[in-house]
Amino acid sequence: MTKDLDYQKRFASFSNYELYQNLEKGSRNAIKDIGIKYQLTYQELRQLTDMAVDFVMWDEPSIGKQWNYKEKSIQHSDQMAKKKILGSIYNNWEELKENATNYDANGSKREYNTEGKKLKTINGDNAVFGMCPVASEKTVCCNLRTIDVAQGCGLGCSYCSIQTFYEGGTIAVEENLADKLAAIELDPNKNYHIGSGQSSDSLALGNKNGILDTQLEFARNNPNIILEFKTKSKNVSHLLQAAVPNNIFVSWSLNPQVFIDHEEARTATIEQRLQAARQLADAGILVGFHFHPIVYYHGWNTDYNDLINRLMAMFSAREIGLISFGTLTFIKPAIKSLRMASRRSKILQMPFVDAAGKKSYPMETKKKIFSGVWDAFQPWCDEVFFYFCMEDRQVWESVFGRCYETNDDFEQDLFTSVSKKLQTISEPLTSWIN
Repeated sequence: MTKDLDYQKRFASFSNYELYQNLEKGSRNAIKDIGIKYQLTYQELRQLTDMAVDFVMWDEPSIGKQWNYKEKSIQHSDQMAKKKILGSIYNNWEELKENATNYDANGSKREYNTEGKKLKTINGDNAVFGMCPVASEKTVCCNLRTIDVAQGCGLGCSYCSIQTFYEGGTIAVEENLADKLAAIELDPNKNYHIGSGQSSDSLALGNKNGILDTQLEFARNNPNIILEFKTKSKNVSHLLQAAVPNNIFVSWSLNPQVFIDHEEARTATIEQRLQAARQLADAGILVGFHFHPIVYYHGWNTDYNDLINRLMAMFSAREIGLISFGTLTFIKPAIKSLRMASRRSKILQMPFVDAAGKKSYPMETKKKIFSGVWDAFQPWCDEVFFYFCMEDRQVWESVFGRCYETNDDFEQDLFTSVSKKLQTISEPLTSWIN
């Protein structure tokens, strides 16, 4: 009895662990009972908790059920019982990560109980212009600059790193965006690829606070830039009515619908995204597509091939400014945030290896999925600018058979290619309206 009381005092210290506190009551009680019965160490309790969180996210049997099942096959007199049970559960956890994820292809879009985020305006001294937050000399990088017109996103994608940088239930929209953009000092002798949509979806908020019109004016005043709106929405109505300068293009993140259903909560369907892109292309606006993240799951190859064939049937290569490939890549704080989110998601059901200081798929998995989508795009390989986002030279050389010597070369090649498409696509929207 005294031994149990002493352990309960030690367990009380562990119980402050954030992920343990975030578990539902049944799993917390199971971990506590197991800890007391088997005198688990702090590290063993933490390992058990981390696995318990993942099992809940992945819709697997709870940690309590798994422990009870394993315990029945082991003699209680065996002094190695704890080690055997922990090892068996750990092996199951690892096996789930190593194998391709299973998504229910017959299920409808997952319902989320969380409320949509509220909007607020900000008028502080925060900068809105800078380098892409994931830019790194450790990977082949396009030197993208970004405009942050809002902070936070309400689309609810399970893997999104925005939730790591901007927490809380609000989206902050810049009130004095025009002044901040006017204050940006660009070298008139240099070309810039600027992306809007790194800190919040570019089109989901529409023209709230005039954020779209202000960016259009910024592009109009700076002919040495190409400005890219990045989105997962279908909200193109304002661009169809506005005077869009010919150094603007709009890009969509694309994934098969089964992945959207499970991991991209409030986004437009894949058909809605493609139809929105088709509307802009019909209006003479260049479009682009980001296959990012490409995800390794059962049926991925067929699903991505079908999506790519659909894309190539709906668009001509001359209407496409660029297409990028990328996959799941996480910083450690993002992994913690995802686990703390208490939502059903299989996005972390993958083997993690180091990728330039972040966590991602093993290299062989990357080569497999990237080669698969690249092969499907062969009819366009010489007509569209393709590139990898946040990948190292080994991926480029293995899949594309080439790689840029410097990030500056990459940046210039992308700008030149997209600029040519912007110049040759049919009449810009300003002429179409008039």
